[in-house]
Amino acid sequence: MTQQIIFGGIAVDVEFKNIKNVHLSVYPPTGRVRIAAPERMKLDAIRLFAISKLGWIRRQQKRLNAQERDTPREYLERESHYVWGRRYLLKVVEADHAPSIELTHRTMVLRVRQGADEAKRAALIEAWYRDQLKEALASLISKWEPIIGVKVARFFVQKMRTKWGSCNARGSNIRLNTDLAKKPRECLEYILVHELVHLLEPTHNARFVSLMDRFAPNWKFLRQVLNRLPVKAEHWTY
Repeated sequence: MTQQIIFGGIAVDVEFKNIKNVHLSVYPPTGRVRIAAPERMKLDAIRLFAISKLGWIRRQQKRLNAQERDTPREYLERESHYVWGRRYLLKVVEADHAPSIELTHRTMVLRVRQGADEAKRAALIEAWYRDQLKEALASLISKWEPIIGVKVARFFVQKMRTKWGSCNARGSNIRLNTDLAKKPRECLEYILVHELVHLLEPTHNARFVSLMDRFAPNWKFLRQVLNRLPVKAEHWTY
């Protein structure tokens, strides 16, 4: 069940779930506020909790509103695209053979069939990003599973509008945002470790922070790096 409360000019979506603790989140790019609360918690108590966090909420919203936005991509010649944090200029080659993408020095060469429109070019590049991320994740998961002491049943790569990753601790499944293939590799590794630690501790409590400090001592710095990078310029829905 979901309800909404409003205070201080801020609308907060409240979702009641089968959990023990309250979780407050502020989502990019616009700073939408969401609270996940235990099913039996009273709305008045949730409101008091939210009011106590008003200063923090406003600071997070201010940071998100100031974050740089990527310009929309049109998949045209010499357009900028990013792979693992490096900038490449797009080169479109139309020819009568199977589509492909190749990185050469600072150029992303996109080979497409004659007349391929923007939607087709976009689909090809997005599929390529997914493949890059899947390949990188396979080796990283193998590296981190024995270190953290967990086992991933399945991992998924998909476009995600409000988060970099998610975890289903009960099923030992994790999901990662396709756009991580555009960010520095160390940011991907940080997000992966974050989700793997959630297999041990589902919430962002003190134990979670302690585990992150143990396995990835520089995780707070990497979080800042990721948060400073441009976010996609598009109409986000929730």
